[in-house]
Parts: sequence; structure tokens; C-alpha cells
Amino acid sequence: MAEAEVKTESVGTVVVAGAANLAIAIAKLVAGLISGSAAMLSEAAHSVADTTTEVLLYLALRRGARPADPRHPFGYGKESYVWAFLAALFTFVAGAGFAITHGVTTILVHEHTGSYLTAYVVLAVSFAIESVSLARAVRQVRGESKRWGTTPRRYLRLTADTTVKAVFLEDSAALIGLLLAAAGLTLSHLTGDELWDGIASILIGVLLLVVAAVLARSNISLLVGRAVSERVHRRIEQELAQLPTVDRVDTLMTMVLGPDDILVAAKVDFRDDATGAEIEAAADEAERRLTGEFPEIAYVFLDPTRSRGAGRRARTTQDEPDRPVDQEA
Repeated sequence: MAEAEVKTESVGTVVVAGAANLAIAIAKLVAGLISGSAAMLSEAAHSVADTTTEVLLYLALRRGARPADPRHPFGYGKESYVWAFLAALFTFVAGAGFAITHGVTTILVHEHTGSYLTAYVVLAVSFAIESVSLARAVRQVRGESKRWGTTPRRYLRLTADTTVKAVFLEDSAALIGLLLAAAGLTLSHLTGDELWDGIASILIGVLLLVVAAVLARSNISLLVGRAVSERVHRRIEQELAQLPTVDRVDTLMTMVLGPDDILVAAKVDFRDDATGAEIEAAADEAERRLTGEFPEIAYVFLDPTRSRGAGRRARTTQDEPDRPVDQEA
């Protein structure tokens, strides 16, 4: 996939989220300094972390979309997961670390100086802007899940497009964080006790830890080399088995090479009377069928093999029951 062909919708989602987070980060920082609120300053750190994350996700999309070359014959799709993993680490260290540390400090010091009004205004405006960014991510998730014939929740859990997954989770966490900050600020305002503000800041940090852990785990799995989902795996196996010159599929293995690239490799037992020309035609037909149903399949390799006994069950790498695997549901 050439760089010019990088997924436009994902790029747009990342850019919108990044621009929104940058504007919100500045506003939260000013409001936090004026109000003296620990939760507001934690939210500012949250938005700074999100903004940096969007920059890294943009790099992930661009770097991962570079075309294949002699040194990287399968392209650079997996590099996108490296940048996405770094984005998750930054959220973990910068966002969560600051929020929890500042929250604990606020509880221990127990001081508050400044006006609450500015913080309330910024929280309200930030919530509106974050809602717009999240709405775009939700629209993309719904569109992609419909295309794959699955639910948005399952799509988010299994998708190999970690950029849209990151934006969705971060924007969702941002809205929850704003509600936590507002609750902590309001309770501190009403009671005059900064304990609530500090607790809200710690909770925001914990929220960021959860998001960072989920994204890091997903990207590590894809970097190691994750297979497609069971449903897609079964469909690929069915398509290969239905080829007229194929007796059975002995082994089928798949790997997600990038957000839009899947590799399929199979050991296939062709009919004993199949000619070389028929086997070549079957291989071409297999690639045509598979790429027609799943455009993300970029490579199809078939290895003719002898049958190892009648009735022997095809060996696959995905026989484990109820084990979720990526590229879709």
C-alpha cells in the first residue's frame, strides 16, 4: 500500500482529535493555574498526553503505509504498531504519572488558591469539543463494523486499526476524566476540602493507566504477529476447500501485517489427477476469491502437499475455542 493510499478516514479522525486536544490542553492549563485545581491540572496533563499520542498515531499511519521494498518485502505495516505502542507508553508515563502524583500532593498539602469559575467554564467547553472528536471516531467505528458485519464493540476489541481504537478510547476517557474533574472540583468548592480535588486527580490517573494498558496490550499482540479472527479464518478455509481441484486444506495460517494487510499461507492437498496447469489456475482463483471477499488480504501463498490420511482433520493454528484473535470479528 503506497503512502498516498493511507486510510484517509483514520488520518482525518486522528487530526481532528489532535487539534481538539491541543486547544483543550492550553485552556485546561490556564484554568488549572488560575483556579489552583489539581484535577484541572491533571486534565491538562491528560490532554497534553492525548495530543502527543495523536502525533504518534499520525506517524503510525504515515510510516506504516510506506510501500514494500527489497529489504521489507511485506511492507511497513507493523511499524504502525511500534508508534502506537509508544503512544500508549507516553499516556502511561506522562498523563497517568502526573495525574496520580499531583493528586497525592494535593491531598497531602491540602491547599487551594484561585477562582473556580474559570475551571467550570473550561470544563464545559472542553466537554463539548471532546464530544465532537468522539462523535467522529464513533462514526468511523460504526461504518467499519458494518462493513465487516459485526458489532461496534466487537470491532473495537478485534480491529487491527489501532489508531481509530486509540482515538475512541482516549476521547471516551477524556469525557469521563472531565466528569471526574468537575465532580472533584465541585465537591471541593462546596466543602472547602481539597481532598475531593486530589481524589479526582488520582482517579483520572488511574483511568489513563487503564487506557494505556489496553492499547499497549493490543499493539504488542499485533507486533508479535496476530492471526485473523476465527470467523474470517473459517471463511478463508471454506473458500480454499471449495476450489474444484482441492481435496482438503491441511494447514492454514494467517497473520495481520498491518491495519490493511493480511497474509494467508496454506498447505493444500490437490486432487491426485490435477495437472500443473490446473493447480496454477486454482492458486489464481484462490487469490481472486479471497481478495474479493476480504480486500485486506494482500498475500496468498499455497503449498501443494500430499494427503496424510483420509479423514484427518485439517491442522490450523486457531483451533483453540473462544480465543479472540484479530482483524475483525
